[in-house]
Amino acid sequence: MTTPQHLQAALSLHGLHLRGSFAPTTDDKLPHRPDGQPIASVWMVGVIGSGFWPYFKASSFYSDGLPDPLDRWSRAIGEELAARCGGLALFPFTGPPYHPFQRWADRAEATQPSRMMLRIHPEHGLWHAYRFALALPAARHGSGPDADHADMLAVQAHISPARSMQADLCAHCSGQPCLQACPVGAYTGDTFLRDACASHLHSGQGADCMQSGCLARRACPVAPAMRYTPEHAAFHMQAFAQRH
Repeated sequence: MTTPQHLQAALSLHGLHLRGSFAPTTDDKLPHRPDGQPIASVWMVGVIGSGFWPYFKASSFYSDGLPDPLDRWSRAIGEELAARCGGLALFPFTGPPYHPFQRWADRAEATQPSRMMLRIHPEHGLWHAYRFALALPAARHGSGPDADHADMLAVQAHISPARSMQADLCAHCSGQPCLQACPVGAYTGDTFLRDACASHLHSGQGADCMQSGCLARRACPVAPAMRYTPEHAAFHMQAFAQRH
């Protein structure tokens, strides 16, 4: 039987986490499966802290020298698991148009916007991310190639309930140090000045951010124990700098 526990067991082999779920509506404009069967539930999958990093680093994607190794690693895992479950894998990096992963995150678990344009979580702070979503069909009964997935009803029974509004973590943060920590003021509270950030990273003054991760992100007082390791953080900073 495929259950959230089975999905998490499969994801744990890669250091990934099942991050909550929601029942989609027609407004989500999700694709149908090739056989026309609609999607009944969407399960968010992601990382918490740097727990996944050793798994990714040990993969062939990390060292093959090709572009976007983390995205390709995520795609391989997501598509393989979706095929096993009879569903579809959806990714935040394919587009345009892009799937609204931040909006989906708010429907699946207790995330909310932060002053850094990232979703903040009350337990994980800013130290989490979504790598893909599993869009699963309704259960089908009888024999045939989809018989193995008839237990999807068990998964759908665990769909996260609608989230009530949480207290605004950033509004209650004394001094909002993230907005003060960036050396070039790239974060204004409602805007990210990408060019200012990129120019800083490409200068000698940006070495700390490049090597240990964004100073503004590190200044957030929520869940400091969950901060990315320097190697993990540097990977993301280098990827950003290469694109800009």
